[in-house]
Amino acid sequence: MSAAPVFSQSHAEVVAQQGDGIYLLLRRHGLEPAEHLRTFIELNQDNLGQDNSLYAGRSYLLPASSGGNAAVSKPAKAAPAVLIEPLFGKAYERVEIKDNQLQGTVYYLLAGHGGPDPGAIGKYGPYELSEDEYAYDVTIRLARRLMEHGATVYMIIQDPDDGIRDENILKMDRDEVSYFEKQVPHGQVQRLRSRVADVNRLYLKHNGVHQRMIAVHIDSRSEGQNIDVFFYHHENSSDGMALAQRIHEVFDTKYNRYQPNRSYFGTVTTRSSLYVVKYSHPPTVFVELGNIRSEKDQRRFVIPNNRQALANWLCEGIIADYKSSK
Repeated sequence: MSAAPVFSQSHAEVVAQQGDGIYLLLRRHGLEPAEHLRTFIELNQDNLGQDNSLYAGRSYLLPASSGGNAAVSKPAKAAPAVLIEPLFGKAYERVEIKDNQLQGTVYYLLAGHGGPDPGAIGKYGPYELSEDEYAYDVTIRLARRLMEHGATVYMIIQDPDDGIRDENILKMDRDEVSYFEKQVPHGQVQRLRSRVADVNRLYLKHNGVHQRMIAVHIDSRSEGQNIDVFFYHHENSSDGMALAQRIHEVFDTKYNRYQPNRSYFGTVTTRSSLYVVKYSHPPTVFVELGNIRSEKDQRRFVIPNNRQALANWLCEGIIADYKSSK
């Protein structure tokens, strides 16, 4: 998952996606490798890895097309602002880049639980709702929204055959894998260590750029207790606190607009003992979307439009945080 292109005065500049090689990158931007390979290598020789490999998240210059300086005069043709991400599913895999507000940023999105661990379970009529499925759907919707604004995004836990789902009842399965396509471990400690190790491994590849992590969970409390979306951060992370506060402000504003007859009681607090908060290198915000056992809170998860709204509001807070940090 990658960011949208930016343009220099002489050559279009694009960001390589995870898994890109030169051939794939050139073809994505309408250039034939047979014609442009040598020029691409010459333009980017100081920014290539072993055997002329590309680094995901780095920017590369594109050769001018055979039509001359079309990349300068008509940048949209030289670098279409559309990405195809199969992880989102057929209905959502085409991602149109709306703007470059998050160009140059990197976000790690971690949906809670997964694999052998469904997380918290709630009863919804005759159905069971599992935390991992609903947290995943909000998280992957957030990934798509961030990409629409030019961010580089990593889904640390992935379910290749789910995509973004518009059903109310999300079927439970156990086929989620880690970012590096490893099975999710059975032991809780091993699961946490594995996903944090993946985040930290990727973090080192993007040293020096704006990086943040969002972990998305759903809480489990007594059935009668409904709770608003709330946020944790590490007590020593000023960047994590700032991100949490910006997202919180967006939720507060949205509640005032769409539910003016009730107050928003979501909070921002420290909880440094949480493993992913304590040991992840990027500043991290741990999000709890509500109580999966509360009938009122379940509407927040079961209705697809509500899941999308959660993703949209999270994205707005993330954009506000990035703008404030520049």
